[in-house]
Amino acid sequence: MTTGALALRLLPIALALPLASCNLVQSPLNPVSPQARDLLWLFWLFTAVLAAIWLAVMLALLMSLRARRTFGADPLAVDPRRESRAGILVAGLAVATGLAVLVLTGLSFAGQRRLFADEAAAVTIRALGHQWWWEFQYENADPSQGFNTANEIHVPVGQTVLVKLESTDVIHSFWVPSLMGKVDLIPGRQNTLRFTAERAGVYRGQCAEFCGLQHAKMGMLVVAEDPETFARWREVQSQPRLEPATDEARAGERAFVAAPCSMCHQVRGTRAAGHNGPELTHVGSRRTLAAGTLPMSRGNLAAWIVDPHGIKPGVNMPLVKLDPDELNTIAAYLEGLK
Repeated sequence: MTTGALALRLLPIALALPLASCNLVQSPLNPVSPQARDLLWLFWLFTAVLAAIWLAVMLALLMSLRARRTFGADPLAVDPRRESRAGILVAGLAVATGLAVLVLTGLSFAGQRRLFADEAAAVTIRALGHQWWWEFQYENADPSQGFNTANEIHVPVGQTVLVKLESTDVIHSFWVPSLMGKVDLIPGRQNTLRFTAERAGVYRGQCAEFCGLQHAKMGMLVVAEDPETFARWREVQSQPRLEPATDEARAGERAFVAAPCSMCHQVRGTRAAGHNGPELTHVGSRRTLAAGTLPMSRGNLAAWIVDPHGIKPGVNMPLVKLDPDELNTIAAYLEGLK
């Protein structure tokens, strides 16, 4: 096989490698909100302008390298006309550079004004960053309608959502690329962001600021749904846990409350009232476990309970010694908390 033929065969593989990690579920190139679209427009504008400047500089460099000085010419000789043209060119380029910087700065400022416009919000969520999971508190004028959830939020399509960002430990960064830009969560300070999902779907987000050992496994999901579906979800989430419907689930609840689990987790409607870990009142309705690390299932619940450090090393969840029957019933109970 010739070298050329081998290169042609390897070309598709070489082109595929940079795309191996591409996923439109978490991509700023797949905007579904006005805020994300504004950011994407600025991104392409800056990319086009800076690419044009780079190409112009490379062309000028190439022309200067190809230019030849006449052999034997006096290196100190001055050509007034040439010097004048060069001075005009340099001055023109300096003015063009200044104008480009001013225009891009103005467009960036205008974009930020749109992004951080103080719009009335239909839904307000307080987001707390923990090492390494997300706590979401849905605020409501009626305290009985407020509730907490973890690592997954639901929002209504077409309505503005206000997210208040706070951290309980180190600096985190809240980023759902399809919906908004990055905003940091800083201890002792509250930042805010707003977004309006325009299309129903599930959009993945991530902590975008290195925050410790399991930074890479600090994901989240934003579920955008029509207002009626969101209202039904919100009504369910504001209620205490469902009464266990089977003997296995009832045994699981008794084992859960009696075990150290209840010291860290809350299940509304039971004696479990801990606040160190995620609230589990409706944990079975979530799509993932451990901040997006595992799909929700009974088997994964059991695996997470029995060995959280094997799945997410460094996590703050302690090892809990349970016999197999207790583990099985607790996993069944948690899966049923819809």
